[in-house]
Amino acid sequence: METRVEPWGGVQRRLPVASGPAVVALGGGHGLAVTLRALRLVTDRLTAVVGMADDGGSSGRLRRDMGTPPPGDLRMALSALCGDDVWGRTWSSVVQHRFSTGELSGHALGNLLIASLWEQTGDVVAGLDWVGALLGAHGRVLPVCSEGVHIVAEVLDLPGHPGTSIVRGQSKVAVTEGRVLSIALDPPDPPARPEAVEAIGQAEAIVMGPGSWYTSVLASLLVPGIRAAVVASPAMHILALNLVAQSGETTGLSPQDHLHVLSEVFPDVRLDVVLADQAHVPDEPALRAACRDLGAELIVRELADLVVGVGHHDHLLLGRAFGELIGHGSMPAWR
Repeated sequence: METRVEPWGGVQRRLPVASGPAVVALGGGHGLAVTLRALRLVTDRLTAVVGMADDGGSSGRLRRDMGTPPPGDLRMALSALCGDDVWGRTWSSVVQHRFSTGELSGHALGNLLIASLWEQTGDVVAGLDWVGALLGAHGRVLPVCSEGVHIVAEVLDLPGHPGTSIVRGQSKVAVTEGRVLSIALDPPDPPARPEAVEAIGQAEAIVMGPGSWYTSVLASLLVPGIRAAVVASPAMHILALNLVAQSGETTGLSPQDHLHVLSEVFPDVRLDVVLADQAHVPDEPALRAACRDLGAELIVRELADLVVGVGHHDHLLLGRAFGELIGHGSMPAWR
């Protein structure tokens, strides 16, 4: 098998010769993870560019106790990039393992591993590259910036608080019961990681979504250098819509409402394709009109996982759709 030696942050990995288009996926959390699993079916030239605002659970504790950036969304992306062989499946499970007793209760092992390599290397990207090498990750995971940031939202009509209120923190914004009017980062202009900017500049396709709309999908674009790189990129820009509104931050928003929010917050961000599940488009003419307003084409396919439950994408079906749009290789046969 023909291989290449690929240096990442001082790590040299021998990998199969790259094939397929260069693709960057933006976001975080479970939405980014399913996108990465889908894109792995299309290309091995894959980079995840991950938001750095997570402040809940294990990530929040590490931010407070150790002063580290939040590793949780980075860990989930690395897990999604693990291979399908025994090694890959085992390590994917190991890094996702969450302790249930003692002082480590609630911590994910992968978060601790990432934090350890950050201390060892003294650099966020170098540490992630070492973890990726250990896991045999099929792609690279990069943060949007080097430090943890906070999401600050202006919210209308919180229960018991008529009018506008300020909600601070990704974990709180994600479950807010008011209507999100706007979001910002604190600090407002964190420097983008140059490796992430470079990956976006070299991409043939940029994928956003699915995922928490304000706190994952839009949050990455709040980093000025990331947004500028996305705007400048000639790559195909693809948005994969959520199947259902997220309880809390997008309660009551229709699919076309999501697009209106995107165009209002980031009018300079171009979309070429909007990908939606055929069973979760209640008003297709309205969604097509919203896509036309953005200069995008609406592609409707079967994407939902009918086994896992409501609101989850099937990564195989999502991979097939991505393959139709950007894949240059053969897709596996299923269904």
